[in-house]
Amino acid sequence: MLKKTFLLLLLFSLYTNAQEQYYELRDYVTDSANIFSPHQVLELNTRLLDFEEKTTNQIVVVTIEQLGFNTIETYANDLFNKNGIGQEGKDNGLLILFSELDREVRIEVGYGLEPYITDAVASRIIRNTMIPNFKEAEYYTGINQAADQLIEFLNDPSALEEFKKEIVDEDSKEKLYMNIFLGIFFSIFIGVGGFFFLKSYVNVIEVFRGVFMGKLGVLPGVFMLLAGSFSSVFGLVFIIVPLIIGYSIYMSNSQAAAFIFDEPGLILWLLLPFFGIAAIIAFIKLKISGEEDLSISWVKNDKTYYQKTFSSSGTHSFSSGSSSSGGSSSSFSGGGGSSGGGGSSGSW
Repeated sequence: MLKKTFLLLLLFSLYTNAQEQYYELRDYVTDSANIFSPHQVLELNTRLLDFEEKTTNQIVVVTIEQLGFNTIETYANDLFNKNGIGQEGKDNGLLILFSELDREVRIEVGYGLEPYITDAVASRIIRNTMIPNFKEAEYYTGINQAADQLIEFLNDPSALEEFKKEIVDEDSKEKLYMNIFLGIFFSIFIGVGGFFFLKSYVNVIEVFRGVFMGKLGVLPGVFMLLAGSFSSVFGLVFIIVPLIIGYSIYMSNSQAAAFIFDEPGLILWLLLPFFGIAAIIAFIKLKISGEEDLSISWVKNDKTYYQKTFSSSGTHSFSSGSSSSGGSSSSFSGGGGSSGGGGSSGSW
């Protein structure tokens, strides 16, 4: 047992030490995954050095083979802060972290650049520029083009604003399409739920009417009411759940759904008006027709009335069912910047 424990600790120590090599950056481009050619490393490293000299902003690219037990968000944030990417006081650093075997990438943004390279901007660069190239195994092209975009946006505020406007327009179109889809989807559910509820509720009313006329025993009627209530609740679920989900999505209010699940007793209280209204409607129908006087039978049923009224509907049954079917010419040195976790991640 001690040998196994020692072996596990040794393996963990070796794994940790292996990962720590990524925490000591010496260049603007650290290609630990060996996905770039030496020329590509030199070219990108030189360009990022030139960008820092002109703007003081730092962009660092790191590739690794895999994350191990870390998430890419945790790894990127630790790597960023331990190397102090960006200038102290400005926090103007950016990290592009690429994990080859995990097929994940992240743009980590320092505090000072978060107003410019927002999560939405980083996400769109990953989605539209990096991922399409990564799917074709064009790793350098994807990272190089992303770095070009970041440099352009930080050098040209008008280009950044235009890009943000495109994001808003694209999001608006996506939201419109999503609203149409959800509207149709919810309408189908609500329509099906409304059909089941109306059909079962009409039979609940007829049960009360039969009891009031004395043609349906009280005790059998109670069981039929319970069966009818199950069918009605099934229909209500199809109506209420889409409405709650829709409200939560469009109003950004998750408390509505939580309230229903946190207060299950509310459903029991809703049964009172459910049966009460049905009884009142049955009573009114009986009085309007004037064909029958009020009469109560506790057990006995009128078989003719029972078969005529309920045999075809099936709501008196106690079960119901439905079917739906390299090298570098210059070195990198962090300036003490920090990141609070801003940025975006993606996978392919």
